[in-house]
Amino acid sequence: MTGPIYTRHGDTGETSLADGTRVRKNDVRVEAYGTIDEANCAIGFARASIQNEPSLTALDAELAFAQNRLFDCSSVLATPHESVSGRVPSITAADTARLETAIDTMTASVGEISRFVLPAGCEPAARLHMARAVIRRAERRVLDLAACEPVEPGVLAFVNRLSDYLFTAARFANHMCENGDCLRTPRPG
Repeated sequence: MTGPIYTRHGDTGETSLADGTRVRKNDVRVEAYGTIDEANCAIGFARASIQNEPSLTALDAELAFAQNRLFDCSSVLATPHESVSGRVPSITAADTARLETAIDTMTASVGEISRFVLPAGCEPAARLHMARAVIRRAERRVLDLAACEPVEPGVLAFVNRLSDYLFTAARFANHMCENGDCLRTPRPG
């Protein structure tokens, strides 16, 4: 990119989609890819804390993979359905399967759960839980868009599985930090 970051084109509350179409900044499509961006930032925030935990370095590569695929999700969502025609990266079943493999591997280490898990524990786990909550919100925004027009099925599957991955990664982080799961204590009586 050349020139300044600012263009002044959005000063009236509009932005351009990938194909140049102008829409309001609160358009359902902008809300969908904007919330994906928030989730990507939350994952980056979690990754920053993982750098201080040598036992979690393997998680970093998978989280980087997830962030890169979220950029692809944003590209897909920022392009009106009728304009896609192979110009933007797609989210494939292999991308989602990679998350599933990582989930299965981490679950083998931490075990199955029998009670609700509180979003707490060591700092990396708490940040991963926050990222999970943000990706869940992003999934709801993508579903809002899907109610208006077709959305690439790979995006929906990937975002859904990513929340499962982040939940499991948070449990794994607590396990590796020797905290274990922070389990919900039911109300007595």
